[in-house]
Amino acid sequence: MIVEGSAGALVPSVKAEAKSSSAAEVSPAPDPEASTEILEPSSLAAMAHRGGGGGGVDAADKDLLCPICMQTIKDAFLTACGHSFCYMCIMTHLNNKSDCPSCGQFLTNTQLFPNFLLNKLLKKASAHQIARNASPVEHLHQALQQGYDVPVKELDSLLSLLAEKKRKMEQEEAESNMLILLDFLHCLRKQKLEELNEIQTDLQYIKEDLNSVERYRMELYKTRERYSMKFRMFLDDPMASKVRSPSIDKHSSGVLSSARNSPGTISSGNFQNKKLDIKAPANSQGLLRKEGFSGMDPQNVAQSGLSVARKRRINAQFNELQECYLQRRRNLNIHPQKQVERDVSGFKREGYHPGLEDFQSVLSTFTRYSRLRVIAELRHGDLFHSANIVSSIEFDRDDRLFATAGVSRRIKVFEFSSVINDPADMHCPLVEMSTRSKLSCLSWNKYTKNHIASSDYEGIVTVWDVTTRQSVMEYEEHEKRAWSVDFSCTDPSMLVSGSDDCKVKVWSTRQEASVLNIDMKANICCVKYNPGSSVHVAVGSADHHIHYYDLRNISTPLHVFSGHRKTVSYVKFLSNNELASASTDSTLQLWDVKDNLPLRTFRGHTNEKNFVGLSVNSEYIACGSETNEVFVYHKAISKPAAWHKFSSSDMDDTDDDAGSYFISAVCWKSDSPTMLTANSQGTIKVLVLAA
Repeated sequence: MIVEGSAGALVPSVKAEAKSSSAAEVSPAPDPEASTEILEPSSLAAMAHRGGGGGGVDAADKDLLCPICMQTIKDAFLTACGHSFCYMCIMTHLNNKSDCPSCGQFLTNTQLFPNFLLNKLLKKASAHQIARNASPVEHLHQALQQGYDVPVKELDSLLSLLAEKKRKMEQEEAESNMLILLDFLHCLRKQKLEELNEIQTDLQYIKEDLNSVERYRMELYKTRERYSMKFRMFLDDPMASKVRSPSIDKHSSGVLSSARNSPGTISSGNFQNKKLDIKAPANSQGLLRKEGFSGMDPQNVAQSGLSVARKRRINAQFNELQECYLQRRRNLNIHPQKQVERDVSGFKREGYHPGLEDFQSVLSTFTRYSRLRVIAELRHGDLFHSANIVSSIEFDRDDRLFATAGVSRRIKVFEFSSVINDPADMHCPLVEMSTRSKLSCLSWNKYTKNHIASSDYEGIVTVWDVTTRQSVMEYEEHEKRAWSVDFSCTDPSMLVSGSDDCKVKVWSTRQEASVLNIDMKANICCVKYNPGSSVHVAVGSADHHIHYYDLRNISTPLHVFSGHRKTVSYVKFLSNNELASASTDSTLQLWDVKDNLPLRTFRGHTNEKNFVGLSVNSEYIACGSETNEVFVYHKAISKPAAWHKFSSSDMDDTDDDAGSYFISAVCWKSDSPTMLTANSQGTIKVLVLAA
């Protein structure tokens, strides 16, 4: 069952099935005789009564049980009718009734007599049992306590034997302890040797990479020096001066004429200084060269502030970056085929290990940004409409338009450039389309620019034509709320949807009925086509798993990714092989769908019950939080790279629910650092990653 709160729809979760109340009815009634367990003392007593002979439980054994409590008789008393009971049992019975529990004959307290013979037998049986179970030491101890006379010579022999036994046991215990210690030290030595080998290997990697980076740095320096020398030679060349002089004269005359026409501007003396400054770059080359050798590069000095900031980011995430570097460096050595694939597919810098190139790319992109800056803002909600939650926000194929949808039952299409360029916070949409039900998800067609699909709370999947503002197709096979819809990137006629009816349906814009139907065991919260395939689909479910299907064989998933502890609310592809997922366990996870491996877990945001949005590009993952913040993660680092909070100034001062607002949708603008974000209040912001 899904409960919809005042703030919006909650993420579905799997409820534990109620235990069957018929279990007690199925269980058989207890059998009094079967439940009566004849204890060992009574058996021994019976055996003693029979002379210690063997045999099973018979009538003689039952005579030693109290007919009332069905346990071995304690403090036996005999009735006038010849039956034995525990004293407490028969007295309690006679307080309520005046008859014998065995035969029903009239019986009073005065007709009870101690059963000395039975008590004696029970004591013998108990002693026999204790003696039989006692150890030789206990026998000896008991014998000595009972005053058994032992000659001094035998005692000396016994003491010597005990001392020798003690020394032997101590020796064995010491040897056992030493073996345990030796085993531990061997294991510890093995572990530390493995760690040492790993550290030595890592140090070798670092040494090789230091040499490669220094060598490449020197190449860059020499290249810069060559260009500086050529530039200086060009400035000192007389022929170049002649070529430059007409343009300089023309420029100077223009400046002089403008100075004459504009009183109070550049004076002739100032102009001469400007003219002399033209040769300043040539005269500065020698200084540049000297400073280059002395380590005082003016360009580095100018960028020192940025460098310091980037170094701070490195220090703040040093452990994460270290793990990232070592992981990339080791993996390409363990899997050389990946290095071959990389060498064929991409540019290879000579002397650089591919793992180092990968890490340099991560380090460059991760340290480039540290915050999110607001560059535009608009209000999505209507003035007199209280339902403002934006459930989905998506850019079109060209990133020129973006569409929003939510509980207001409207799809609004805005022009991105007008939102950026117009400082007003209220913008009129280019297109607005009304729907019958609240909307949960949008997906633009990747080829047909004016087509967009929506899913709603009634389970209807609709394909709209933005140009005509009319629906092109409506699919009504889902029996419950549809949470997600997605167009295929490689086949523009195909789309997939998931619903609370535990079904994934594949549709074609060429026919009205579904093409495929996948029945699952839990609510479907999200679906996504692999961008490089029209037959591979990722499905996030309330069963805490991501199911990766090949639509050519839907009988069983290709892979099932397990790692989340709660409902999987979003799935998004960063590439053909990388899949990101979000869950209400407040984590994101990155998976390799090709090798069926978990790659990384991201933590920092809060998400326990709401759909807070998820968006990815080739390097970054963005998601919302129930703290009304947007978080951005680099795909190689587990901790947030940047975040932005929708501040209280965005809320009305009189709003009592300001603390309950959450981010409800996010969307990257392709591979740019720009993104759209929306919260449950209906505020939409355009954010950009900044240094």
